[in-house]
Amino acid sequence: PAGFSGIPLNPPGSDSDRFEGGGELPGDGTGLIAVVGAGISGLCTAWWLKQKGMKVVVFERNAEPGGTMRTIREAGWLTEAGPNSALETTPLLGQLFDELGILDQRIYADDAASRRYILKGGLLQAIPMTPSSLISTRLWSLGGKLRILKEPFIGRASKEESVADFVTRRLGPEFLDYAINPFVAGVYAGDPRKLSIRAAFPKMYALESTYGGLIRGMFALRKKRKISGMGIGKSRLFSFTGGMQNLPLSLAAELGKSLMLNTTVEHIIPMRAGRGPVYTVSIRRNGTSESIQASAVVLAGPAHATAGIIRRIDPEMAKTLESIYYPPVASVYLGFKTDQIGRPLDGFGFLVPEVERRRILGTIWSSVLFPGRAPEGCAALTTFVGGARQPELALLDDDGLRRTVLEELRSIMNVTGEPVFCRINRWERAIPQYTMGYQSVLQALDRFEQNFRGAFICSNFRGGIAVGDCVASAWKLSEIIVRYIAG
Repeated sequence: PAGFSGIPLNPPGSDSDRFEGGGELPGDGTGLIAVVGAGISGLCTAWWLKQKGMKVVVFERNAEPGGTMRTIREAGWLTEAGPNSALETTPLLGQLFDELGILDQRIYADDAASRRYILKGGLLQAIPMTPSSLISTRLWSLGGKLRILKEPFIGRASKEESVADFVTRRLGPEFLDYAINPFVAGVYAGDPRKLSIRAAFPKMYALESTYGGLIRGMFALRKKRKISGMGIGKSRLFSFTGGMQNLPLSLAAELGKSLMLNTTVEHIIPMRAGRGPVYTVSIRRNGTSESIQASAVVLAGPAHATAGIIRRIDPEMAKTLESIYYPPVASVYLGFKTDQIGRPLDGFGFLVPEVERRRILGTIWSSVLFPGRAPEGCAALTTFVGGARQPELALLDDDGLRRTVLEELRSIMNVTGEPVFCRINRWERAIPQYTMGYQSVLQALDRFEQNFRGAFICSNFRGGIAVGDCVASAWKLSEIIVRYIAG
């Protein structure tokens, strides 16, 4: 997992770089596309539309662009309030960085990040990355390891399954408890018993549906890549020298006056005009209400915000969007002197399985991954609390969160003394959960776009929650909109 997603806001007084853009309301015109939301999905969609010669305006209700991406710098500490990093899962990322002129600011994670740990019996066990380490690992018993070898002989499912059901059927309960359960907590802050394997992990689902199994599918993909000459290189973990917010700030700077901050979209109303509808987009800024006409609208905010915007024209779709569960998550960033940590920081960090009955989901060793995350002689640890597993813990007050995390780190990592730095970020709604039956949500989104031509939905509750997923979805949508406007 590359980190967590959320919707954080920079606290007052932080010295994070802020986008000093105002934006201006464009005149109405044929071909204008209104993008609602300046998170990574909305910004990338607007950027590529503008690159293709389209007229674009982006509305963002907050004072800064970036949505989930916020970087805060204080006294030598660099805190990521949203994603701590991202995986280079699509060549579109490199293309985008090159076009924005920030390719030289991209940095890859230290080689130590390839080593990741799982907590078992109070001890951190390295995740096996080679056949020999799989044999010697203490994460699974001999019976659990032999159960994995049965996987190629397991048939396909005949009904929709949760992640937990899918993994237990194919790989056994031990692999669920000490591999997939903590992995799901790291990616979604979710519960594998409630997430749909088809919706939440479509690539894993496709290995069974296409090739008949996971091991068989991986060998088939390896063979295809070898024949095509694509190779089998792993996706690399990256960030930027100034933190993840470099990306949305760069996009915002390029969009310039096309981006309107502190502007809330209240609703959209389609009106027939010629061959296609024209949308009246009602906004509120500086205490006054205004409206513009647009040939197309991209809804790129979180599900609950999108629900409020479309309620007037499609109350049933609004209700469906409001049913998408976003569990609360808190991230607790603690800084220590390096001699306060009683074990080597030799990896990405660790994840905590539910069966261990701990009060945290996992910890990223932030200062190990990338340079410049902590002052000289110090180390930074980012710990996540709550999620679908223990949502009530994310709602503790700051002192309660700090004490909870510190107690766990003392037990797991032999941390001593008090932290020299602390910052807490929390989200009441963090990451959308692709739960059982989520295909009906995706089908409803398709019907909405068919019923309201010219209205498009592009957000992390559709097409994947990772940064690379959002970028790829934005590129695909920009192509669709250009064809729509031309037609």
